[in-house]
Amino acid sequence: MEIPEKWSVREIESLFNHSLHELGEFANSMNSDVVTFVVNRHINYTNVCVSKCPLCAFHKDSGYLMSVEEVLKKAEEAVKLGATELHIVGGHNPDVSLEYFEEMFRAIKNKFPKVIIKALTATEVHFLSEIEKVSVREVLSRLKDAGLQAMPGGGAEILDDSIRAKICPNKAKSDEWLKVMETAHKLGIKSNATMLFGHVEDLKHRALHLYKLWKLQEKTSGFLAFIPLVFHPANTKLEKIVKDRTDPVDILKTIAVSRIVLNNFKSVRAYWVMLGERLTSVALCYGANDVDGTLIEEKVTHAAGAKTPLYMPVEKLKRIIEGAGKKAAERDTFYNVIRYV
Repeated sequence: MEIPEKWSVREIESLFNHSLHELGEFANSMNSDVVTFVVNRHINYTNVCVSKCPLCAFHKDSGYLMSVEEVLKKAEEAVKLGATELHIVGGHNPDVSLEYFEEMFRAIKNKFPKVIIKALTATEVHFLSEIEKVSVREVLSRLKDAGLQAMPGGGAEILDDSIRAKICPNKAKSDEWLKVMETAHKLGIKSNATMLFGHVEDLKHRALHLYKLWKLQEKTSGFLAFIPLVFHPANTKLEKIVKDRTDPVDILKTIAVSRIVLNNFKSVRAYWVMLGERLTSVALCYGANDVDGTLIEEKVTHAAGAKTPLYMPVEKLKRIIEGAGKKAAERDTFYNVIRYV
C-alpha cells in the first residue's frame, strides 16, 4: 500500500475494500509507539439549541445557560485536578452573544492564565456571526483577543450537504464549516476536525469528508487532530432508522483509513467515550495515536446513550494505552508532550 501525493475521493473510498488486517498493519506503521492524552475538562455552557438536529440527544428547547461565574467554578475544579485544557462547547442558543464569550474567556485567562481555552465549534461560530450580523473573521478575531487559543472539531458531522439535510439541516453547510476553519487557521487559531459516522451515510460520503479535510490541511496546516466519532442513536430522532451503533470492524477500518488518508494531521484520536475502553485499546493498533483525555464531565454523548464513565483518571488512561503495547504520554492541546507516565 502506498500513499499518493494527492488523494482523490475514489482512491479514498477504495481503501475500505482492503482487509481490516492490511489497513490496521499499515496505519499502525505510520505512528510511533507513543500514545498521548490530555488532562482536560468538558464544559457545556448551554444545552439550548434552536437547530434541533435529528442526530442530537443533548439539545433542549428550554434548558440552561451558565453564567460566567458558573463556568469559572468548573474551570477552577478542573485546574485543581491538573487540567491544562478547557473544552467549551454548547448549542446554537440565540440568548448568547459575542460579549458573553469575550467576558467568559477573559475571566478564565485572568484567573488561570496557563490553561488553554479550546472552545466553540465551527457551527457555533457561524451561528454567532449570523445572530451578531458580523463576519466570521470578526467573531474569531475578537474571541482570540479575549483568550481563545484553539477550536474543537465538532459540527463537521459529514461534509456532504445531501447527508446534512437529513441529520443536521438547520446548521452550517459543508462549505460554511470549512470556511470557518480556514478563517480560524489564517488567524493562527489551530483546530481539530471530526467526522460523525455510522448513521445514514455511505462509504463514499466518508471518503468525500476525508478528502475535503485533507485538501484544506494541505492549504492551511491548521488542523491538529482528527476525531472519528461513532454515532450513538439512543434518544435521537434518527433512532427510528438507525437502531444501533455500527460494528467494531467498521469502526476500526474507518480509523485506519483516516490515519492513512490524513497523513498530514498530527493525530487520529480514539475517543474512548464513544468506543469504550476495550475498543479504544484495540484502535491504538489500527492507526489511532491519542485517546483524548480525562474529560471530567462529558454530557453530549452520554445523552445519546453512551455507557462509558463521565471521567477517566490518568491511571486508567495509562492502562488502556499500555494494554495496546504503547507508551503513554501526557500532552498539551497542541500535542507537545508534557511528561511520560
